Amino acid sequence: MTFSIDPQIFERHPALRVGLIVVRGADNAIVHSEIIPLLRAAEAQVRSSLQAETFKEHPHIAAWQEAHKKFGNNPNRDQPSVQALVKRVVKGGELPSINSLVDLYNIISITHLLTAGGEDLDRTIGDIRLTLSAASEEFFEIGSVTADPPLLGEVIYRDDQGVICRKFNWREGDRTKLTNQTENAVLVVESLIDDGSLEKSLQELENLVQQFCGGSLKKYILSPDQVSVEM
Repeated sequence: MTFSIDPQIFERHPALRVGLIVVRGADNAIVHSEIIPLLRAAEAQVRSSLQAETFKEHPHIAAWQEAHKKFGNNPNRDQPSVQALVKRVVKGGELPSINSLVDLYNIISITHLLTAGGEDLDRTIGDIRLTLSAASEEFFEIGSVTADPPLLGEVIYRDDQGVICRKFNWREGDRTKLTNQTENAVLVVESLIDDGSLEKSLQELENLVQQFCGGSLKKYILSPDQVSVEM
């Protein structure tokens, strides 16, 4: 199975780097009481360092705003994932606990202000690629039975069956979502600013996944110099 990025994406976003952690044989079913305090601590850090009125001015979030505008998305309506998470937190809300893998990448996302997500590799069909939509792909948002296909030229993650994440990092698809039954997954962390945060976040995420979910883990970083990997 290959994970690749269309060269057109790098032409539009030359600073983009996408970090991957491929997890094999994980146990995502156990509820770990230690994870929620880590999530709450990350939220507290966000509230102490960012303000509701100005958080979108942070370089990482501002960069994603511009990236979304490039393919015609309004990032204040359909928000980059990290923007949506941080907005909820700085307005006093808490992030819900979903399952260990999702909670862990959310911790990393708000700690380092990077977009993050994940896919169940046993539910993906064929290869995964980050590319531009032809507007003919199938997509069902998590929890929905109503098709919501992407727009022409929209940045999407897709496999051989359809879209698995719309608008770069706006919405995950239902078919490949991470669940308590997930054993094999790819976790994705995206960065548009080369300040060392991607490498640091990947190492922290790898350590957390190993600690709480176990399994065999491998890290990769895709960039204009390496546009694909065999997972």
